[in-house]
Amino acid sequence: MKSIHELRTTFPHSGRLEWIGLREARRAPVRSVPEAEVHPLVGLIGDHGKQAPARLRALTGEPGETATRGGGTPSPGGPGRRQVTLLQAEHLPVIAALAGLKQVRPEQLRRNLLVRGIPLLALKDARFRVGEVVLEGTGECHPCSRMEETLGEGGYNAVRGHGGLTARVIVGGLIRVGDTVTFLEPTKGQVG
Repeated sequence: MKSIHELRTTFPHSGRLEWIGLREARRAPVRSVPEAEVHPLVGLIGDHGKQAPARLRALTGEPGETATRGGGTPSPGGPGRRQVTLLQAEHLPVIAALAGLKQVRPEQLRRNLLVRGIPLLALKDARFRVGEVVLEGTGECHPCSRMEETLGEGGYNAVRGHGGLTARVIVGGLIRVGDTVTFLEPTKGQVG
């Protein structure tokens, strides 16, 4: 018989990245893209106007030299728990049914990544790979009041329990639609 820890780290198969969405600014429309650069300090480059931070200038060791910050403005959110938001593709028909709609598109739910074939909530408190990027699931992604505007009256409650997962970036890189999503390991804080 498997222990709870073994059960929590056993998946029948890998998942697949189905869709990537970026918003140029808060409340801006979500734009579907085939690939995105993911950075450990800011999340998805281009989402909410995020840019890769400026490189640090190396000190030469000359007397009187002072360290200065690189150019660019700090990015809101920084290396936080909500750098990337993920949604379970299998939940779209459920949300549509609960909202009384024929269908719901991922851009309506304002998440960054749509994943199919692996249970996202099982990746909470775990590290997982999406293509060449490593993410760490940090918590559930609860709906916002925008769901009433997007899905109609009751839209907020239609998404409750189906809002997906928030994650922080551990290893950056490029992600592409079609990339494999694979469980790596539980985080230290995960109780077995």
